[in-house]
Amino acid sequence: MLMTGKIEAADWGAAKPRPGGRETAGPLAWIRRRFDPFLRFRRDEDGGPSVEFVLVFPMFMILVASACETGILLTRQMMLQHGTELAARAIRLGTAEQVSHSDIRTMVCDGAGIVPDCQNQLKVEMIRLDPDNWQAPPAQPDCVDRNEPGIPNRSFQHGAEHDLMLVRICALFDPVFPYFGHGQQIKRDRGDHYALVSNTIFVMEPG
Repeated sequence: MLMTGKIEAADWGAAKPRPGGRETAGPLAWIRRRFDPFLRFRRDEDGGPSVEFVLVFPMFMILVASACETGILLTRQMMLQHGTELAARAIRLGTAEQVSHSDIRTMVCDGAGIVPDCQNQLKVEMIRLDPDNWQAPPAQPDCVDRNEPGIPNRSFQHGAEHDLMLVRICALFDPVFPYFGHGQQIKRDRGDHYALVSNTIFVMEPG
């Protein structure tokens, strides 16, 4: 005898009841059991904040390091300029006294206050300018060469009354954070250190 019947699609993969209330596993039930750990893992939200922390924290630290490096650089530049202005004032008012480059370096170091190893990392130029026979000073400042620190100053001229003088200071600094953010960029572009330059122009006072 041929028996026909309608088979529901949803019944094909469903668990079949056994006598006694137990169920047999159909194909879909077997697949669900296999992938159930993955489905639970996908729905699990434990550890979400840790993932966010791991993603955000490095960028936050790079931002903080860059801000600190930039702030320190600007502070160094401001204090170096302040020390240069104080030294220029002392030179301008002491026309009768001959100062050496080491005297000016000491005055700048005392006025700046935050230049590490100042006596060895700072170099002084003092150039007399003639407005009637103008010659522009060298565009590149004279900075300390760490490979050859004994190189003498390129230009150091004393001025007399009413002379127009240029004092230019070059100081070398190491980045505070050489492997993060702005400090890393400085290290990549300029090597292990960078130079900050300050200058001022003044007229020697009558003695």
